[in-house]
Order: sequence, then structure tokens, then C-alpha cells
Amino acid sequence: MNNLSASELLNIWEQGRSKTLASQALLLLSASCPETPIDTLAELSIGHRDALLLTLREKTFGQPLNGISTCPECGEQLELTMKVADILVEKKIGPNRELTTTIDSYEVKFRLPDSTDIAFLDETIDMATARQEINDRCILSICDTSESKEISIDGLPVEVMNEILDRIAKADPQADILIDLSCPSCSKEWQMGFDIVSFFWSEINTWAYRILYEVRNLAMAYGWSERDILAMSPWRRQIYLEMMNG
Repeated sequence: MNNLSASELLNIWEQGRSKTLASQALLLLSASCPETPIDTLAELSIGHRDALLLTLREKTFGQPLNGISTCPECGEQLELTMKVADILVEKKIGPNRELTTTIDSYEVKFRLPDSTDIAFLDETIDMATARQEINDRCILSICDTSESKEISIDGLPVEVMNEILDRIAKADPQADILIDLSCPSCSKEWQMGFDIVSFFWSEINTWAYRILYEVRNLAMAYGWSERDILAMSPWRRQIYLEMMNG
């Protein structure tokens, strides 16, 4: 995985501003892993994709992850400080291969959800329908071994279906990160989901506006091109900005 230069990151931000989160994730990965075809990246499980994005995010902005959460009980705002290492699941990551699990008399073949599944869904679709669409795409076959015949998802008992979904989630733990939180004001405890794609892209968006502002000021002061300014290290740009103001 390659580091992204300021120029590359700015180009990715420009290309991805109006795209979906799934597309933004693939833009980042394809730029940092140019030797890997984008179709291959799109077929990585969501957990595998997110692990790579966490690594890229650390290379880009460092270990600390800073954010804000609001207490659902009293409305208090909590400042969160974590590290990439706190979110990255220690798990050997491999290709998104077909998996098999047996629950009671049912043998189920499935694969883990990937970016193609996320992109398939319409953004306006309701959560229940989206979940059903993902299940239909990722559960490949179900065999009732007691009768030696294949059955449809609709033919499964609810408790068996819930167990299948639980095993799919456990097979890709990086895809569903929950952070335990506790409010210092009212002692309310809850869990917050962490999505590296939206978090990383929000940081990139903030960074892009700041860097463009710096480019504008330096170009006006010294007549340098955007390319020359972006090629400078952040430290050198900051020194020139301080010299302008001082």
C-alpha cells in the first residue's frame, strides 16, 4: 500500500465529492494500491476493505482518531480520542472465499458482503429491504440435509436465519465496529458504530478545504503554482505561511 501525496489526495477528494461512500472507499484504495485491479478491490469483504482503509488513514493522518458523540440520554457532547490500533481487529485477512456453516440440519454456503453489494443498493432503500437484498446476494445456497434438498431463504426458520447472519458477522468482525461509551454527566452507557469510510472522508474534506486555502494564500504571496506548493512538506508550507503573517 502506497502513501498518498497531497496532490493525489486532493485529486481523489475532487473526484469523489459527489460519489457514494462505497465509491469513495474504492477511489482511496485504488490510488493507494495501483497494482491491484479495482474489480478485485471491490470484491474484498467489507471488513478487509475497512482494515486497509484504517491502515491508509494511519499513513495519511497518523494514529489518533478524534471525534464527537452525543449522549442519547442528556445530550452531553463527548470528545472521543482513540487510536487506529484500537479499531483495527487483529485477524488474518484473506480473499473473500465461499464459506460453509451447518446449523441444525441446514448446510449454508455464503460469502461475506463486499463493496459490489453495497453499491448495488439504492441509497433511498429502507433498511429492512436493504438487509434482505444483501442476504439474497451473499447466501449462496441452503441445503436441508435431513431431506437432501435445497431450500430458499424464505423456507428457513427465523432462529436459523438469525444464527446464519450472526455467523456471517463473526466471520468479518472488522465490518461492524462498535465502541463502548459512557457519559460522564449522567452515566448513560451505549455503543456507537464506527464507519471508517465516512470518518476518513470527513477528515479528507476538512483537510482539502484547509490545503486549498493555504495554496491560495501562498500563490498570491509568492506567485508559486499549485503543483509546487502541494509538493512541499506540510512543515515547509507552514513556515512560509508564518513568514507571510509575521
